[in-house]
Amino acid sequence: MSNRPTALAGIPAVASIVFAVLAAGCSPKATAADAAAAAAKPGAYRVTDAQRARLTIVSVAPMAFRPSLEVTGTVAFNGDHSTQVISPISGPVVRLLVNPGADVTPGQPLATVSSPDFANAVAAYRKAQEAARNTQRLLKLNEQLFQNDALARSALDQARTDAASAAADLEASLQQLQALGVADSTIAALRDGRQVTSVQGAIRAPIAGTVVEKLINPGQLLQAGTTVAFTVADLTTVWVMASVYSSDLGLVSAGQSADVLIDAQVKPIPGKIDYVAALVDPGTKATLVRIVAENPRQVLKRDMFVRVRIQSARERTGLLVPVAALLHDEDNLPFVFIASADGGFARRRVTVGYRVGEKYEITSGLIAGDKVVADGALFIQFAESQ
Repeated sequence: MSNRPTALAGIPAVASIVFAVLAAGCSPKATAADAAAAAAKPGAYRVTDAQRARLTIVSVAPMAFRPSLEVTGTVAFNGDHSTQVISPISGPVVRLLVNPGADVTPGQPLATVSSPDFANAVAAYRKAQEAARNTQRLLKLNEQLFQNDALARSALDQARTDAASAAADLEASLQQLQALGVADSTIAALRDGRQVTSVQGAIRAPIAGTVVEKLINPGQLLQAGTTVAFTVADLTTVWVMASVYSSDLGLVSAGQSADVLIDAQVKPIPGKIDYVAALVDPGTKATLVRIVAENPRQVLKRDMFVRVRIQSARERTGLLVPVAALLHDEDNLPFVFIASADGGFARRRVTVGYRVGEKYEITSGLIAGDKVVADGALFIQFAESQ
């Protein structure tokens, strides 16, 4: 009798077994049942008692923690405390009064400019000043005539209107001189009627801070309202612009604390998130997060590349393993060594979540009670490959 039918009859059963094994191996995420089944298998590698005594084995248990996120960012001037200084007047630069790095106060002159605008402004002020004096003199005279019944009420009202108009013109011409940056001493001389031989305007600092950019030179022709002359910034704080992907946005919100990490110093620089963008960058698909960071000794420079560590304000519960316990195989996939009941050690593929201090969150592959090798895991990996 032929054995062929019998062999064919066994094929479906074998195929079912192979399919089940493949399905289990291709599962994208290990379940708690899978982890428990793997823990029951005997260890694939054994060590001597002396070697085992040097291993650190920890028992995995659920614990509360606040996950932290580390992203990259770049430094920018604090936009709330920095500004470009635009020349308010046209004309050539006569002299620069400050250089980059100089600390300035509000109203401090940064450069002097010679311009025809000054001659026109001075002439307008002198005319307005003379007109104001004449109208005031006429007003006093008309008031005396009115008291002696020698002037009509309408004429007195007109004199008062002319005096008020002339005073307004004088105030406007004075403000024009101040807007052009004319020195207070020059304005005082004009007010007293003294002769002014040379009138120059000044480009002044609008805020307190440090001159971080000088964009003009002596002799350069400036255009009022257009030419950017300087950049002044308060460097006690800076902005750090970081990019956070959508999967991590749940850990980020305005008001959270953040640490800025740079290679120049070990100690992190404290900061606080003050803005999370409402739009996603179409190129990177990341969301902009702005951190206001302190800038001790001005170690943070504009356009510097930094790392930002953000700790979530929300607490969660999960399984954590020491950093030393997490290894990577030849395919760069993460795994840990599990101590089995028979004294051996077996690899267990895991899925890694956030880093929490000196531990990693394990989102799948482990269950509570698993015994994981911490210190010494690298030794087992090396010895296993020999």
